[in-house]
Amino acid sequence: MSASLPLCRPLSTGRPLGVAAIGYAFMGKAHSNAWRNVGSFFDVPAFEQRVLVGRDAVAVAFAAGKYGWAESATDWRSVISRDDIDIVDICAPGWMHADIAIAALEAGKHVLVEKPLANTLGEAELMATAAALARERGVQSMVGFNYRRVPALALARELIAEGRLGTVRHVRAAYLQDWLSDVETPMSWRLRKETAGSGALGDIASHAIDQIQHLTGQTVTEVTGTLRTYVAERPGPSGLENVTVDDAAWATLGLTGGVSASVEASRVATGRKNSLKIEIYGSLGSLTFDLENLNELGFLDATLPVREQGFRRILVNEPEHPYAAAWWPQGHIIGWEHTFTHQIRDFLCAIRSGEAPSPSFDDGLQVQRVLAAVEESARNRSVVTGVETGPLELIQVSSTSGAEEVGTRR
Repeated sequence: MSASLPLCRPLSTGRPLGVAAIGYAFMGKAHSNAWRNVGSFFDVPAFEQRVLVGRDAVAVAFAAGKYGWAESATDWRSVISRDDIDIVDICAPGWMHADIAIAALEAGKHVLVEKPLANTLGEAELMATAAALARERGVQSMVGFNYRRVPALALARELIAEGRLGTVRHVRAAYLQDWLSDVETPMSWRLRKETAGSGALGDIASHAIDQIQHLTGQTVTEVTGTLRTYVAERPGPSGLENVTVDDAAWATLGLTGGVSASVEASRVATGRKNSLKIEIYGSLGSLTFDLENLNELGFLDATLPVREQGFRRILVNEPEHPYAAAWWPQGHIIGWEHTFTHQIRDFLCAIRSGEAPSPSFDDGLQVQRVLAAVEESARNRSVVTGVETGPLELIQVSSTSGAEEVGTRR
């Protein structure tokens, strides 16, 4: 275990913590895998995978048996009222986050919720308020920006904090996928604003925005954004349906400490499967990272003589690296799924210690402010300021709408 991670020992008294997970699809599977494995590799408080919740009784029962849950249920409200449930892990679609999280916090349950925190800024504000009140009673909450737990990115943050880059000047982040490139890809809840909140913006740009703020230790204050929907209609159960979220998003960000950042996100970037590229440029050096090579970090030390400078590859799986000591011998790489295991580890340790976990609901709210500012800027062709505090303020630069549908209709 890296010396940068606090030691977490099992609870010495009391019954195991009871865990309920809500949602069993993509994220539910990823989280279930983490719950099933975390105790095998990390010293964490004792817990039990008590119940998996979903709307389809047959499907959720099958998933519960497959993913290691003791039982299944279809009514999340009855589950969070149970005395044997201490932790609620929310992997449901965004439109359900606020209702479930607030109810669980009010019931005294520790809550982990997938990113983005909510579908709207208003919902996120209510959730952050509920989390603050619950924290006064010792109830913990965390939002699941799992890429904070990539060892290479955790190392990047350490290097930046140690001053190895000097003054950070600007950051570039691009999260590109192609799973919507095919116009025949059918409609899903992720393509409807009422269920997803936004498209590539909330789904994957939120990760990039969180990383920019987390790595630099600075907060976004100013946003200029653009949104595009390239495929305006997709096949649904009853015929063609309108896509009501963005396919791609771009933003220029200003941060509290003078850092400038650019963000790009697309789910129609043909050939890009899951590429989150981050570049951080400072006065004394630079860092580069790509999620498709998540065990590697590129580092340039600009304090060396010019003839010796150049990006060098750090393979981030030595025991001295964050989280790496728990896994395999050096040189044996880990994968995307391990980030969720690290996330569960840190959440359980926070519950044991009583220290507030990170990222908090307040952190999630700040990202939500940036998402809302990007939408506002795109809609009004404006610069949005006051992002770190709210309410958002507009500086008008054009009367042309930026949230354009520019692509395929059938």
